Amino acid sequence: MQRYATSPDRRSLRPVRRVLARALTAALLLLPTVPLAIAPVAGVAQNLPTLGDTEREGLSPLTERKLGEQIMRDIRGDRDYVDDGPVSEYLNNFGLNLVQIHPEVRGEAGFDFQFFMVRDPMLNAFALPGGFIGVNSGLVVAAQSESELAGVLSHEIGHVAQRHIARMLGQQKQNSMIQLAAIVLGALAGVSKAGGDAAMATMMGGTGLAVQRQLNFSRDAEREADRIGLQIMRDGGYDPSGMVTFFGRLQAASRNYSDVVPPYLMTHPLTTERIADIEARIRDQRYKQRVDNPEFQLVRARTQALQNDSVQGLRESAEKFQNQAKQNTKLQTAAAKYGLAYVYYRQNKLEQSDAMLKEAQEAAMPLKTGIMITSLEIDIKIARKQAPQALQLAEAMRQQFPISRVAARQYAEALTASKRYDEAVAYLRDQAQLYRSDARIQGLLAKAYAAQGKQALQHLALAESYALNGSLLSAIEQLGIARRAPDATFYDQSQIDAREREWKERWKDESKEMKDRG
Repeated sequence: MQRYATSPDRRSLRPVRRVLARALTAALLLLPTVPLAIAPVAGVAQNLPTLGDTEREGLSPLTERKLGEQIMRDIRGDRDYVDDGPVSEYLNNFGLNLVQIHPEVRGEAGFDFQFFMVRDPMLNAFALPGGFIGVNSGLVVAAQSESELAGVLSHEIGHVAQRHIARMLGQQKQNSMIQLAAIVLGALAGVSKAGGDAAMATMMGGTGLAVQRQLNFSRDAEREADRIGLQIMRDGGYDPSGMVTFFGRLQAASRNYSDVVPPYLMTHPLTTERIADIEARIRDQRYKQRVDNPEFQLVRARTQALQNDSVQGLRESAEKFQNQAKQNTKLQTAAAKYGLAYVYYRQNKLEQSDAMLKEAQEAAMPLKTGIMITSLEIDIKIARKQAPQALQLAEAMRQQFPISRVAARQYAEALTASKRYDEAVAYLRDQAQLYRSDARIQGLLAKAYAAQGKQALQHLALAESYALNGSLLSAIEQLGIARRAPDATFYDQSQIDAREREWKERWKDESKEMKDRG
């Protein structure tokens, strides 16, 4: 697991880091009761490098995925998990396109990669077990090109492809799980002046031998992830020097911490060596200039506003966008006006938001900006009670982007806003069958049922939404409300009973496992 952690911002000890640490602690403590399988390094094709056979024992792919899903349930429940449709869709489309360049990185388990963002100004990305890759908002804002972003994500894909985390955890024969937990949590403790001491104390709780073994493994793993990342970038037509430039920026930022954190506790003090290795590998390659997708700059602008959504944070973002809009670069101007329109929307200045978005759209012509502009326009129309216009835009966007989850959700929202509740429910029920793990769909379905006055179905849908987000107790509470609803049918009661048994059993098992391990 690689974590880039370089920012002087005092807000670096974010709640999401505490959630990561808490989730990993719980997950690691569960592992001793899970049988370990003798598993080879993931079946990456022969043209991608491997670390060899020195450490072949690790978690089974099934256990690794289960571990990742458990961590993700906690992360999704944290306020700093960025559940923003357009940004999440861009990240996943971008990341999955990288995966498709070398589909064999999915390994023998065929991992279904998922990319997500957390609200944190630090320049950071991390791979979790089972194909979950997180990106800090600060990293997206700092990236100057899609090649730079591709360099970071390809590196993290390399970690997943080689199953570095599973293999690290598989070393428990030599290192106790407590020592291993100390190492992982030390890496997550952060490198701010507050977190650096915590990182040292946590990691030094493990024995020196355990730490040294893990560090030796990490150094090899980081170099290996770099090499796989470079190959993905090269074969995907990205500029490999993007990895060099971004790592250079990380290295420069990390100097703020060189007097606080011992070098062997962090991976990025190795950046000089890694940059030299990358530069040597790309030295003889022909330079390829790659034109970025215009959507990238709009995503950066939206992320800037999402990163600090406090009243003061939105004001500061607005000032930044106003200054950026004065630049002569066409795309930068369009992105700044889009960012300003989004800030106005978040501030409930809807008329100003609508007017600024029109300016952004004009500035971006004839560039293709994906769903970004239309999606915000639909949100503004719904907020301004202009439901017919919103529905017209949503229908057109759904036709243009038939596989977009954002387009599907906003179409359902526009149907509900237009009081076409029966159509909204029918559409959302179909979507819920297609995407069974989409909590947002269940939330929208609950809203549509509420508009119809169907109380039992409303709370059933809410229960499904909470359960998908990992809030089992809240989900069970919603089932109780649904059971007492005056319109609950016999079929509804049967569904409630079945779900309640399932979730109570799951909650009982999880509680017992945690209690047994203190």
